[in-house]
Amino acid sequence: MSPITTHVLDTAAGRPAAGIGVTLEFFAEGQQSWTKLGQAKTDSDGRIRDLLPENHALMAGFYRLRFDTVAVSAFFPQVSIQFRIIDRAQHYHVPLLLSPYGYSTYRGS
Repeated sequence: MSPITTHVLDTAAGRPAAGIGVTLEFFAEGQQSWTKLGQAKTDSDGRIRDLLPENHALMAGFYRLRFDTVAVSAFFPQVSIQFRIIDRAQHYHVPLLLSPYGYSTYRGS
């Protein structure tokens, strides 16, 4: 399993959101730009377990998950969640709870 995982829940429908495209990026401070690390779509359970290749070593720094959410929310066609990793040895699960006119997130387990 990737050290960074996510899932998307469609709170209006009360079920996982399958088929949502997600891109994981890392902010390279020296270059002042975002670098794409991985891309996948949520499975039938709304989860992505393999955003990063096996044995990928996390670096401390800023990460961004970009969710293509237009299929669930025309008002929020894309949701971007930025987070910071300090302890590279931990697992980071970043869920997205999505409805047509709102969304929230938290650090999961």
